[in-house]
Amino acid sequence: MEQPWVPNPGGLAPVPGGRLTPDALRSRFAAPPAWTPDAQDINPARAADQTMRLASVLIPLVMRSDGIHVMLTQRTAHLHDHAGQVSFPGGRVEQSDPTVADAALRETEEETGLPRSLVEIIGQLPDYFTGTGFRVVPLVGLVQPDFQPVPDPFEVAEVFEVPLGFLMDPANHRLHRASLPAGEVRTYYSMPWRQFFIWGATAGMLRNLYQFLRA
Repeated sequence: MEQPWVPNPGGLAPVPGGRLTPDALRSRFAAPPAWTPDAQDINPARAADQTMRLASVLIPLVMRSDGIHVMLTQRTAHLHDHAGQVSFPGGRVEQSDPTVADAALRETEEETGLPRSLVEIIGQLPDYFTGTGFRVVPLVGLVQPDFQPVPDPFEVAEVFEVPLGFLMDPANHRLHRASLPAGEVRTYYSMPWRQFFIWGATAGMLRNLYQFLRA
């Protein structure tokens, strides 16, 4: 059964284009404003759950000549976790990773071929707690455009980009409402782009980036 959704919940305005330049983004993360993450997408009550597995992802902002684009991956269909879904590059933080940023950069290079030398980490969004038991740390990085993605064929079916301006315009956001078997109701965002359905944790982190940049 198709889950009902509403467009642009809250009737919000897009982030002004002047805030979506590399220098403006650096400045925003260097001096963050007061802001509130979306309640539908972040669950601070789960922060005390010690059984959650720590992961980190990179939100790669590729600095193209026509503006910034967000690099995303579509996972292969056979994976155990989040098969076939659109996601940011990243994964579990291993004991050998010095920091969560190192983990995100390592996973990004393994999954997409993006060298860490082309990534400038400029900030971090609030931890995101998934229903599959992960505490995800989202790192935001500016990416030099002079690279050719080399997807890991085991994990990544496709690497693609979406204009940041599209994702930072809530006219392109949908809020879905799903009834679970136990009678609970779950809400989640989606941001469809061409043939790709961006939803769940990925859309939730993008929605938090929107709230951060509009504040």
